[in-house]
Amino acid sequence: MKIHSFTFLSLCISSAVALRDNSSTGLLLTGDVSLGDWQPAYKKAVEFVSKLNTTEKIKLITGSGAEATDGSSFTALEFTDGDMGLQDYFYVSAFSLASAISMTWDKDAIYEQAKAVGTEFYNKGIQVIDGPTSQPLGRTPWGGRLVETYGTDPYLNGIATGLTAKGYTDVGIIGAIKHFILNEQETNRTTSMSGGGGGGGGPGGNSSSSMLQRRSSQGSSSSGAPYSSNVDSKTFHETYLWSFYDGVHSGLGGVMCAMTKVNGTLSCESSSLLLDTLKTELGFPGLVFPDTNGQEHALASAVSGLDYGSSSLWSSSNIEGFLANKTMSEARLNDMAVRNLMGYYHVGLDNGKQVSTVEDDAYVDVRANHSKLIRAHGAKSMVLLKNTDNALPLKKPHKMAIFGAHARAPIAGPNMEFSVEGSGPTYDGHLATGSGSGEGSLPYLITPEIALTIKASQDGTMLRWVANDTYSSSSSSGLVMKGSSTTSVTPSISNYAENMDVCLVFLNALAGEGADRTELTNADQDSLVKEVAENCANTVVVINTVGARLVDEWIENDNVTAVLYGSLLGEESGYSIVDVLYGDVNPSGRLIYTIAKNASDYNVGICYTSNCNFTEGNYIDYRYFDAYNVTPRYEFGYGLSYTNFTYSSLKIDSPSPLSLYPAGKLAVGGYEDLWDIVANVTAVIKNSGTISGAEVPQLYIKYPASAKQPLRQLRGFENVNIAAGKQTQVEFGLRRRDISHWDVAAQKWAVAPGTYTVYVGASSRDLRLHGSFRVETKA
Repeated sequence: MKIHSFTFLSLCISSAVALRDNSSTGLLLTGDVSLGDWQPAYKKAVEFVSKLNTTEKIKLITGSGAEATDGSSFTALEFTDGDMGLQDYFYVSAFSLASAISMTWDKDAIYEQAKAVGTEFYNKGIQVIDGPTSQPLGRTPWGGRLVETYGTDPYLNGIATGLTAKGYTDVGIIGAIKHFILNEQETNRTTSMSGGGGGGGGPGGNSSSSMLQRRSSQGSSSSGAPYSSNVDSKTFHETYLWSFYDGVHSGLGGVMCAMTKVNGTLSCESSSLLLDTLKTELGFPGLVFPDTNGQEHALASAVSGLDYGSSSLWSSSNIEGFLANKTMSEARLNDMAVRNLMGYYHVGLDNGKQVSTVEDDAYVDVRANHSKLIRAHGAKSMVLLKNTDNALPLKKPHKMAIFGAHARAPIAGPNMEFSVEGSGPTYDGHLATGSGSGEGSLPYLITPEIALTIKASQDGTMLRWVANDTYSSSSSSGLVMKGSSTTSVTPSISNYAENMDVCLVFLNALAGEGADRTELTNADQDSLVKEVAENCANTVVVINTVGARLVDEWIENDNVTAVLYGSLLGEESGYSIVDVLYGDVNPSGRLIYTIAKNASDYNVGICYTSNCNFTEGNYIDYRYFDAYNVTPRYEFGYGLSYTNFTYSSLKIDSPSPLSLYPAGKLAVGGYEDLWDIVANVTAVIKNSGTISGAEVPQLYIKYPASAKQPLRQLRGFENVNIAAGKQTQVEFGLRRRDISHWDVAAQKWAVAPGTYTVYVGASSRDLRLHGSFRVETKA
C-alpha cells in the first residue's frame, strides 16, 4: 500500500497521565467556559449535589441512583445503543445506519431520523443514546465499523454529528457521542497481544451500575494493552477532533471515551484529552464515560477527566482514600457528580413526563409512522454510480431475473445474534442492519425479493430468481408435461439470465464491531456478476455495503448497464431499493468516501503493531487521492440522477478583516466566534432535464499555502429538490472555523491571510464553478 511520506511531528498531545492534584482544569465551577443555555442545568445540578454526602456522590458517578439529605432523589440513567434504533428491544424500528443517512447529504433527513430515533428511546424510558457514532472516521477502508459512522470527511461528518445531537436533544434524550478519539480500527483495540477485537459499547442497558462493573472488571483483567494511535497536533485537530466540536456545540450531554490509547495513554485516562481538549478547548459540560476496557486505573481515571466509572474501581474506600491523601480534590468529585446530572437537566428529563423504563419485550409500541420515514430516507441515500443508455429507471419489464443471496431473506431472521467477534465478509441474506453495537432490532424485513415480487405482480412481469451467490443444479426444476420436453428452463445462473429484459444482481459486504475487513471485493459475488452479464445484455447491480466496495472486476463490462450503491437501509430496505429502481424516487445519494480502482490505491491499511503512527496526517480518502493525483473509480461526493443539472452564477461575499485567532468567549463548542458566518457563497442550480429531482451542490475550499492544507476540502453542501426546467439559488454560509487551520505553534485555530479559492460542483472532482476571495487579518 502507498504510504504518504510525511515527517511525523513531535508536537503531539501530551502522552503522560498527569495526576492533577487540586487542579481546576476542566472544572465547571471555575467559570472558564460560558455555559449559555446550559446554565440552568448547571444551577440545578449544583443544587442537588450540594445535598449529597460523599457516599451518595460515589453512587452517582458509578451509575446508581442517589438520595439527597432533604429526601429528594435521582434515579440512575439508562444507557443503550444506538443511532440505528433501540438495540435488543421489541416493538421498535430498525433505521438506516449512520453511513446510509449520511449518504443522503440531506440535513433535514439526518435531523428527522435523529428525532425519530430519540423519540423511540424516550418512549421506552431510556435517557441516554450511545450515539451519535462520529468515529471511527474512516482512516482506512478496512476498518470494521465504518457502517456506523458518517464518513471520512470531517466537515460532512461534523454536520451530520451536530444535526443528530440536536435531534436527540430536541426530543428530550441525552446524546453520548462515541468513540473519543482516534479509534480507527478493531484490530488490537482491546489488546496488542492478538489480532481480534471485542467488547461492547458503553455502560449498557437495563442495569447501568452492574453492567459497567462487569465490563470494567473485564477491562482491568485484560492481557496486554490496546494499540496507541500516535498523531500530531495539526492532524488531531483538523481531521479527527473536528466533528466533536459540532456535537458539543449542538447539545451533547455525554462522551464515550475509547478503549484505545492516544499517544501512549488510555483515552479514558488522558488528562490532555479529557480535561484540556474536551472540557476546556471544546467547553464540553457533560459526563465522560468509558467504552469497554477503557477504564483500568481508579486514580488515573478519576483525576484525568472520567466522570462515570466502575464501582469496583471507584469504591467508597478508594475515593475516600484519594480525598484523604489529597491525590484527588473534593472539587473534582463534585464536578464529576454535577456532570452526571448536566445532560439530564439540560434536555428537560426532570419534568416528570417520561415514562419509567420498560422491559425489552414489553408491548410498548413506539414506532408510530417511522416505517415511512425509513423507506424514504433509505431511497434518498442510494447512489446511482452508472446508468448506461438510461437502463434505469425500469419500466414494467416483461421478463426479469434476480440473482444473489442479498436479494432474499436469510434462512432465519430477521435479527442476527448480537456479537462483537467480527462478522462477514458477506452476509447470506439481505443485509439491512449492522452487527455488534451497530445492530438494529428489525421488527420485520422487506427484502428486494419481496418488494420486486409485489411489483412484478402489479406490472405483469415474469420473474425468475437464483437467490444465492453461487448455484449449480444437475436436474430440471421445471414441470414436465406428458408427451413433451421440459416446459421451463433448467435452473442455472446462465440459463436464468438468458432472454431477460433485465437481470438484477444483488451484492453485499458485511463487517462490524470486533474485527476489521479482510476484503474490499468478493470473488463469488464478482463471478456472479460476470456470469450474469455474459448472458444478459441489461445487467443491473445493486450493492449494500458497510464501506467501500470495489467494482473494477466488472464495472467496464458493456452489459453491466447500471449500478445502484448504498449502505444498510433498515427494515424497509427492499422497498427503498425498488423505489429507486423503478423511478418512484429519483436517486440523489452521494458517496461519503472514495471508491478506488484497486485496493492498493488506498494509502492506509490496518495497523498490526502496538503503536499506530498516523504519518499520513490529514491526507486520507479524497484528500490523499487529490494530493497525489490517484485516479479513483468513483470520487467522494459522486452520484448520478435520472435528470441533469447545470451550475451558473457563482457569487462570493468576501469577509471583513478578521482577527488572526478567535476573539470571542470560550463557550460550549469552543470559542463563540468560531461559529460566526464570515462569508457567503451563492450559485444557481438548474434542472435541465425532463423530470423533477434533487441535486447536491458541494462547496470546496483551497486555502492559502501558509495554512498547510490539503488541495481542496469540503466546506458546504445542500440537497435541493428542483422541478424539471426550474432553477434555484443555493447559498453556502462559511463559518470562521470553515476557513481556519490549526496553528501548531500557538495551539489555536487561526485564519491565514491570503487568497481562498472556492469551487462549487457535483463531487470532489466534478467542479463546475470557481472563484476566490481574500482574507485580511487584523491585530
